[in-house]
Parts: sequence; structure tokens; C-alpha cells
Amino acid sequence: MKTNKPIQLKIICFFIFLFTHQAFAQNYPNKPIHIYVGQSAGGGMDTLARMIGQKMSTDLGQPVIIENKVGASGMIATEFVAKSPADGYHIIMAPIGNMVFNPILVPKIRYSPTKDFTPISLVSTFPLVLAVNTKQPFKNVSDLVNYAKSNPKASNYGGSGPAFQFATELFKLSTDIPGEFIQYKSTSETVVAVASGDLLFSLVDTGPVIPSLTSGRVKALAVTSPKRLSSLPQVPTMRELGFPQVEFNYWAGLFAPAGTPSNIIKILEKEINQVVAMPEIIKQMESIQVTPTGSTSEELTKLLNDDLLLWKNVADKARIKLPE
Repeated sequence: MKTNKPIQLKIICFFIFLFTHQAFAQNYPNKPIHIYVGQSAGGGMDTLARMIGQKMSTDLGQPVIIENKVGASGMIATEFVAKSPADGYHIIMAPIGNMVFNPILVPKIRYSPTKDFTPISLVSTFPLVLAVNTKQPFKNVSDLVNYAKSNPKASNYGGSGPAFQFATELFKLSTDIPGEFIQYKSTSETVVAVASGDLLFSLVDTGPVIPSLTSGRVKALAVTSPKRLSSLPQVPTMRELGFPQVEFNYWAGLFAPAGTPSNIIKILEKEINQVVAMPEIIKQMESIQVTPTGSTSEELTKLLNDDLLLWKNVADKARIKLPE
């Protein structure tokens, strides 16, 4: 009886690979871990990465190096990690923009959030705040909606990027109000435009808007989170006001290249969940207006898929495109 040597060789090679792959993963980590960030040093994602990186280094016994690869709205860093070795030493701190909005908006994007990555864990979540000028007589969201419908030419909104346009288009689709989008360079500029009356309203992130809320330059009508914020306890949620379709949180999470061994993913998942539960980390994250939020890899996978479906539907209905 003849034996098929090519098949035997393939089987032997497979088991050698499986054994060495598992042995390598069991010795993890034994060298520095690199967390890549697609945003500038000092920004929100960079701050989060450095917060957790320091604790990870202490717990795992290896240096955790934060590397900023800035450009193309986070796509340079994301593509780099997608093509990096799947060894647990190259991971990315990615906001929803990298993994959801960019893939929806950029036709020839060179990575797939679902095929090229394995989610590790959520790190933080944050809602948006519906802000209006304090001179407007709006007492609640319904007042704003009614005014916008009655005054379509005065109904405009702004934002510093796709994340804010997506959110507001969801609000528009849910309330059937008109509204023209105006692009700004930053959330701070957007808030100034609301305060000056150049914009009727805007959905903005909490950090940049709170100083203007405190000073009385703008007024918050609602937050998009499922629960009220501890920093804005007097501001109701969209659901409380009768707009459950506009309930969502944006997020940031850690992702590894697809094919990273499952036990390495579980080591990192466990570590991140421990770190975001530390009292000092909770305090630090709340100081920058984000909520520390761990998860399992499976939970982040589901969230990613759900958000891709939700926001793709919004983009199609609202015909959202990248600014030229």
C-alpha cells in the first residue's frame, strides 16, 4: 500500500505549527507590547492608551509602548496594525471612527474591521450632548424639533467630523426635522458656533462642551446615553424625553490583528477589564468625561457588528459622504 507523502508532510507541518503557536502563546508576554494610536499625542485616544498602558506594564511585567501613527483620520495606524504580526505585541487603541465610520465612508479603505482584526475589549464609552444656544426658548428636545420643522431655513447643525454628522443624521431621521451640516475643525469651534447663534444646535462630546454649559453660554437639552451622566445629572436622556431611537454611546476599544491566538486575547481581555475597574483609572477617565467600560472579546465583536449595521443604514438614508 502506497502512502501519500505530500499529505503526510502537510499534516506533520500543521501539528508542528500548532504546537509552536500554542507554546509561544503560553509564554506571553515576554517582550514589550506596542499599543498604536491613530491620533496625536495628548488627544483622547492617546490619553486613554497611556492610562491603561502604564497599568498593563506593571501587571504583565513587560513595557507597554504607546506609538502614535497619525494621519488619514486614524486609517494609517489601523492599516498598520491590520498587517502586523498576530502575536499579541501589536495592538491598537481604536475609537468607533477607525472601526465603523471610516470603513463605511471610504470606498477603497485598505482594511476590514471584521476580517482583519480580533476585538480584545472595550476600554471606554461616551455619549453626545444635544447643545443649543441659551438665548433660544427651547425647554426640551420637542421644542427644538417643532422649531426646526417650522423654520427649515434656520435649521442647521455642525460638527468636526463624521462621528458628529452620523449622530445628528440619526437624530434627524428619528424626528423628521430638516438640517444642513456645516463642517468645523474642532468640537470647540462647534460649541463656539452654537454659543454665538451661528448654529441652531449640535450633538457634541461632553469634554469640550461642559465649560460652556457651566458658564451658561450654551444649554444642554439631552444626552444620548442610556443613563444620565454623573457630570450632568440635571440633563435628561433622549429616551426619557421620548426619543429612544437616539440612544447610543460612542466607544474606544483594543483590537489585535486577526489570527492572534485566543489565549493571548483572553490574557489581554482579562487585563483590560481589571485595569478599567481600578479606582484610580475610573477617576482619571471620568476627569476626561469618558466612562471606563470593559467587555469580553465576544461582546465587543457584537457591538462592532451592530454599529456597522446601524450607522451604514444611517449613512445610506442620509447620503453621508466625506467632505471634499
